[in-house]
Amino acid sequence: MSSNEQLAAAPGEGRFAGKVVLVTGAASGLGRATTLRFAAEGGTVVGLDVNDGGLAETAAAAEAAGTPVTTRHTDISSRDECHAAVAEAVAAHGRLDVVANVAGVIRSGHFDAMTESDIDLVFKVNVFGTLWMCQAAIPHLLETRGNVVNVASNAGLMGQAYTGVYAASKAAVVNLTRSLAMEYVKRRIRINAVAPGGIDTPMANSSVLPEDADFALVQPYMGFRPLSPPDEIAAVILFVASDAARSIHGSIVSADNGLTAG
Repeated sequence: MSSNEQLAAAPGEGRFAGKVVLVTGAASGLGRATTLRFAAEGGTVVGLDVNDGGLAETAAAAEAAGTPVTTRHTDISSRDECHAAVAEAVAAHGRLDVVANVAGVIRSGHFDAMTESDIDLVFKVNVFGTLWMCQAAIPHLLETRGNVVNVASNAGLMGQAYTGVYAASKAAVVNLTRSLAMEYVKRRIRINAVAPGGIDTPMANSSVLPEDADFALVQPYMGFRPLSPPDEIAAVILFVASDAARSIHGSIVSADNGLTAG
């Protein structure tokens, strides 16, 4: 068994027993890995996505592991859908303790060739999806002394050629996280973000640079280490969401294999 398989198969520590967790982007990639990890560690998990087939696969994987999850078709770009998803989770389970805003999309290419529809999609999912979920969830998280973990990116902390729209959206997630942390700094809630580098997920693998890309411009954010497996970043998300991290508030926790270190 590989080290990554061992990590994925590690028995849950029960850190989230009795807690209700919402995860966006649960149908694939990092969202699926995060959903399965929360469930394995005792959480009552509701996974949200627009990909019904992927949600079914996530639910089947959780069922096979003996840690079932609930799924809901949810378009997080819609304020009403986000508020409805949170309200339904609280009605069904009586509380809400953690929101992991994992869902994201990327579009790459020359900036002057980016279409309006591509730009709209990136901001609606990455920025507005995160914003609406936070708005809907925070009143309930205040009642349980819960927390939010947003997924930002190294792209939100540095300039990147050919992915400027995506980088701008993740920079918005970074400053939304910090701003909400300041607004609620006197309340019993924690709001943080994890900023991964490249992750071996369908989203990352779908990002294609232009054929005439200047790789001298790309090299600074290519890094020197391989893409992270989704389970490794999911483990960071769970730590930030856990009681062991109760002193972490308003932080952007980099898990980028050194991309933003220099």
